[in-house]
Amino acid sequence: MIKNLQDTTILSNGVKMPWFGLGVFKVEEGPELINAVKSAIKHGYRSIDTAAIYENEAGVGQAIREAMEETGIAREELFITSKVWNADLGYETTIAAYEESLKKLGLDYLDLYLIHWPVEGKFKSAWKALETLYKDGKIKAIGVSNFQIHHLEELMKESEIKPMVNQVEYHPRLTQKELQDFCQKHGIQMGAWSPLMQGHLLDNEILKEIAEKHNKSIAQVILRWDLQHGVVTIPKSIREQRIIENASIFDFVLSDAEMERIDGLNQDLRVGPDPDNFDF
Repeated sequence: MIKNLQDTTILSNGVKMPWFGLGVFKVEEGPELINAVKSAIKHGYRSIDTAAIYENEAGVGQAIREAMEETGIAREELFITSKVWNADLGYETTIAAYEESLKKLGLDYLDLYLIHWPVEGKFKSAWKALETLYKDGKIKAIGVSNFQIHHLEELMKESEIKPMVNQVEYHPRLTQKELQDFCQKHGIQMGAWSPLMQGHLLDNEILKEIAEKHNKSIAQVILRWDLQHGVVTIPKSIREQRIIENASIFDFVLSDAEMERIDGLNQDLRVGPDPDNFDF
């Protein structure tokens, strides 16, 4: 059972990844971003998830340095993730993109580096680059994002190293059960982006009823549901109060019946792009 904010899942290569972290999608560079990341670290978060396309790696890096200085937390205690953008997929270009992300973040290494989207004809060469960076000791773990089962199968056919993580859109309206079963079978840790469905679930009656029973918010119930399903989750927030609230999910447990009721909300409904049909 996951007991606190620093609890970790062990990836297939033995690296420990926190179950819970802060996402910074669509948070612009500036004081708001820096304060959010620092607040999260101050309140016990150890995992921060960014991406090249978010254009905020420099601010995330600054916040990490300031937080380490102010709290005395060592770099090794933090788990920092970034992702290579579609335009940079390819062997040489992915390696260059990694170095650029590292430079912006001001770090010596990343804990996890992901291919952001499965661009056909490009993701395999990008994966070779990730394998190289991993073997050279520049990244602790490598993975993918938004990969469906057939993308994973295609990648694993020719790769030396299996992805350690697959981060996908995941929430009660999109439970991706088959994908999760596939990932579990192959030792790939699933992660959730947009776990709160960008706020679309916050007035759901079933979730409201369960939340009231536990004296929790709907957001807390959904995030707890993620963890009880063994899915790493990275809710985004810039408000300190919400950052604290999102992480206050270790003092209650959803029953099997409640988990099933939440599973029953699935409609295979996406708020983000479809990994089989995107054009960016």
